[in-house]
Amino acid sequence: MTATTKSEKQILDWLASQRGAMLALLETLVNTDGGSYDKAGVDAVGGHIRRFLSEQGIESDVTPDTRFGDAINATVGHAGGSNRPILLMGHRDTVFPKGEPTRRPFKIEGDRAYGPGVSDMKSGLVMNCFVLAALKKFGGAPAPVTALFTGDEEIGSPFSRPVIEKFARPARAVFNSEPGRGAGIAVTGRKGGVFMRFEITGKAAHSGANFEAGISAINELAHKTLALHALSDPKAGITLNVGVVSGGQTVNTVSPWAKGEVDLRFITFDQRKATMEKIEAIMAKSFVPGTSAKLEISGEFLPMVENPDNKALFQHYAAGIKELGNEPSSIFTGGCADSGFASATGAPTICGVGPVGGKGHTPEEFMEVDTLVPRTQALALAILRFRM
Repeated sequence: MTATTKSEKQILDWLASQRGAMLALLETLVNTDGGSYDKAGVDAVGGHIRRFLSEQGIESDVTPDTRFGDAINATVGHAGGSNRPILLMGHRDTVFPKGEPTRRPFKIEGDRAYGPGVSDMKSGLVMNCFVLAALKKFGGAPAPVTALFTGDEEIGSPFSRPVIEKFARPARAVFNSEPGRGAGIAVTGRKGGVFMRFEITGKAAHSGANFEAGISAINELAHKTLALHALSDPKAGITLNVGVVSGGQTVNTVSPWAKGEVDLRFITFDQRKATMEKIEAIMAKSFVPGTSAKLEISGEFLPMVENPDNKALFQHYAAGIKELGNEPSSIFTGGCADSGFASATGAPTICGVGPVGGKGHTPEEFMEVDTLVPRTQALALAILRFRM
């Protein structure tokens, strides 16, 4: 490709020379524990990021929390005035249990890198770090560029959501560096999600000597599970999944309690409202007379609604992708992400601009090594080519 400015050429060439350094930082991040509920681990990942930024002459600030990983932000360029910032986003937490990096540390086999969180989304964090470093070193950004590194996305960002909204609200554009789905692909729309828990109360009784005196909470859970599933309308983008259940006392006792966890996915806010009303009606109804149920929302993601602003931002980003030799395309996905919170503030937002990877949340999770530098270059180009 042909860079049109001195800054573009310097930044693209420098990023091309940093592949080894990028992989070294990625290895450090992957080999550091960082499950969502492991605050010390998530903050340790943040410590590595802050150390790297400091070595590049970039100051960073922390928004602390007592339970979840602190939020870290760093800005290159001067904020303030009418020059609205460009926001880069990424989360440091993973879904894996304590000790997972020790059990299967970072490795490269062939053209793929492996390890817990390598794609979702520690390679995206590395990308954002090196974009900031390049802009700090060579300049050229037409607006302040802020990177936000949060620590609780995998559980719905209970702490970070207001922090994300604070930084996204004034932004002229938001890029969320979740894993790419292909060399030229970015995400312009995502579903929203509501994660819920429900608890059913029944009545215990001896299942042999006093069976009829019992009221089975497990039977009620079974009825509710089927009723919830019946609300799914995949063609319309609405799905409900009861993914976790538990209940009962002993095999010879009519179950006095049962619990379930539900995942609702939707595309529009109207779908959420209508479906939640139906869910609440199911919870209020006793299919097994004498049972009662309580429902609580344990976490929620807002949808990233496909709109003209997001599509226009993708077209801006896509121009660099094409110059780098890949055919750009945008997709809608059923997965949720922090980009929904950013988009809901009104900021033009695209997601999935990180290095390409797959099989997230599994032991087979991978990142395609040869996409690390080009995807970083594409993001840098998109930033450099913004106009006031």
